[in-house]
Amino acid sequence: MREQEWSLGTSRRRRREVPSVVAEPDLVVEDAESGFCGAVVGFESGAMVLEDRHGKQRQFPLPAAGFLLDGQPVTLHRPPPAAATPAPRRTASGSVAVPGLPARVARDSRIWVEGVHDAALVERIWGDDLRIEGVVVEPLDGIESLVVEVDRFRPGPQRRLGVLVDHLVPGSKESRIVATVSSPHVLVTGHPYVDIWQAVKPDRLGLPDWPEVPRGQPWKEGICRALGVAEPAQLWRRILSQVDSFRDVETPLVNAMERLIDFVTEPVR
Repeated sequence: MREQEWSLGTSRRRRREVPSVVAEPDLVVEDAESGFCGAVVGFESGAMVLEDRHGKQRQFPLPAAGFLLDGQPVTLHRPPPAAATPAPRRTASGSVAVPGLPARVARDSRIWVEGVHDAALVERIWGDDLRIEGVVVEPLDGIESLVVEVDRFRPGPQRRLGVLVDHLVPGSKESRIVATVSSPHVLVTGHPYVDIWQAVKPDRLGLPDWPEVPRGQPWKEGICRALGVAEPAQLWRRILSQVDSFRDVETPLVNAMERLIDFVTEPVR
């Protein structure tokens, strides 16, 4: 009778369920057969990788029985795949988009650009960012009267002015004009291209490079002749249609605009 009772008890113990445990990273377990004890550090080709306190690693196929967790038998399973987190939507400038955020009331600060084409391109790429920041972009008709316009604007700590200038290179007419602006509340920066058109990467239009225009000829008209386009407005529409994000324009323009946006939105100290 005692032998039968012992046999039944043993049978019951053998039928006891072994808990199933997810092999989470850093979980410390021991292989009962080999005595290898280590923490879960990763998974390779369907196997769990354990690393002991000496840095030695071993692999064990999953699911795996015969492991001890805090001295108790367990069966280890691989964690379920994590749900993919959708990448945040980006604006055309590369910033993280903020859906549903209303446009901010316009600041007193401004960004000036040289003309309507410059304003259209800036809007195409940085429009979302500027609306969120409450920054208005205004086109000038060239920068010949920049000093007069800056004085009229009356910049100050809470009324900053950023100016984007085409062809801002040492020795140019533009650089000499810019040098006469001295207000600490005005930042004038720009790009080296003759016109904002040239800041668009030529391969976006199927060109290896922008055509060379002889000195002394109007640049836009020269480009139109070289490309066989009758009207500058027609070519401009084609150029603008090929711009979807900051990746479509040259880096100097991107850097210049980012500096201006930072300058006019910097908190007053």
